Amino acid sequence: MAGSSLNNCIAVLQAGGKGTRMLPLTKDKIPKPLLKLGGKPMLEWQVVNLKKYGIHDFVIIVGHLGDMIEEYFGDGRRWGVNISFIKEETPLGSGGALSYLKGKITRKHIVLTLGDVMFDMDMPRLIAFHEAKGSMATLVVHPNSHPYDSDLVVLNDNDCVTKFDAKTNVRDYVYDNCVNAGIYVIEPEVLDALDEVRKRDLEKEILLPLLEKSELYGYKTTEYLKDAGTVERFSAVEKDLEKGIWEKRNLENRQRCVFLDRDGTLNIYKGLIYEPDQLELEKHAAEAVQRLNVSGYLAMAVTNQPVVARGMCSVAEVKKIHYKLSMLLGKEGAYLDDIVFCPHHPDKGYPEENPVYKIDCDCRKPKTGMIDELVMKYNIDRSQSWLIGDTTRDMECGRRAGLRTVLVRTGEGGRDGKYDLIPDMVCEDLMEAVDYILKQGG
Repeated sequence: MAGSSLNNCIAVLQAGGKGTRMLPLTKDKIPKPLLKLGGKPMLEWQVVNLKKYGIHDFVIIVGHLGDMIEEYFGDGRRWGVNISFIKEETPLGSGGALSYLKGKITRKHIVLTLGDVMFDMDMPRLIAFHEAKGSMATLVVHPNSHPYDSDLVVLNDNDCVTKFDAKTNVRDYVYDNCVNAGIYVIEPEVLDALDEVRKRDLEKEILLPLLEKSELYGYKTTEYLKDAGTVERFSAVEKDLEKGIWEKRNLENRQRCVFLDRDGTLNIYKGLIYEPDQLELEKHAAEAVQRLNVSGYLAMAVTNQPVVARGMCSVAEVKKIHYKLSMLLGKEGAYLDDIVFCPHHPDKGYPEENPVYKIDCDCRKPKTGMIDELVMKYNIDRSQSWLIGDTTRDMECGRRAGLRTVLVRTGEGGRDGKYDLIPDMVCEDLMEAVDYILKQGG
């Protein structure tokens, strides 16, 4: 994807908020989008990170202290781009100002960003996804460290959005850590339905009708996407910039990953788990994953789940178990970048078995199919990546996949005896394993 141009796109940047959540940083009458990270205003980072992929036409929607933003950017020639402005005389909500653009967009796609979202993304990947799906609008979605107070998105197996789960909902159910990141690709035709300039909610009034027609999709990515809209989050984003994490997470660049077994490594080993209530995190597992989240490593679970082949539960029910895992981690500020599982088992003869999944597949560990899939999808460098697990099967899988391996003494603790091999390291638990890896790889 590197080097592809997005010169058929126009970027629309939402920068009209008052920034009340950013006090005291905005107390000196500085509009939130002009607060500086690494010497550049937040909004300038957005311009720079879109322009490098070939976007040259920008519309910035301004409101509170908008004159300062217009004065700073001018017509955009300092950055080699064209910038125009829409000024909201009164606040028009998250989607109202888009009415001004109706019938005026000649570009193929609109890339819409919220002004306090900091990102460094391989944008051609996003556009390629949007075009391949034939989507009228695509949301960028990802897991984050605070799903409990975030607006969540529910996707089907084809990445089509089926539901918005607002943060104001009472969530007395298991939910996936799939968060709307605040970046969108929208077809200009979507604006045709905007009959007048008035206050509008982007999600409820513009995107929801597309959801109901199955024309709205979610693009999942592990790249750097952070809400910098509070003082605490602004500070965290600034630290990530200083560490170089923004750029490192761009999927143009090779990624380092720690692959994690599930049962006995992330959660307490209880044999075959077939319902969410059975899942309980290992002690300090969330803290260990959170350390990976801030380190620059991806954290991904790869797990054999023969409960499907044995007829103990369905694929959909395994996904609910993983929602529970994501929910428990999220409550403690941690997240997995992805979770994949093998539902197969080669041996027949179990009561109630499901013959569809009784096959000798390529994904069941110690085979490497799950890891191969993630390596391809996320541009992962095997030589810089690890697998942590509690069985010799995990260690053999890591060896075959070209990864370094750590065996933990939790769960089965290597007592399965399937393979006679020596892992790169043996640790007491996931926390010790992660600490060891971070000392090796920085």
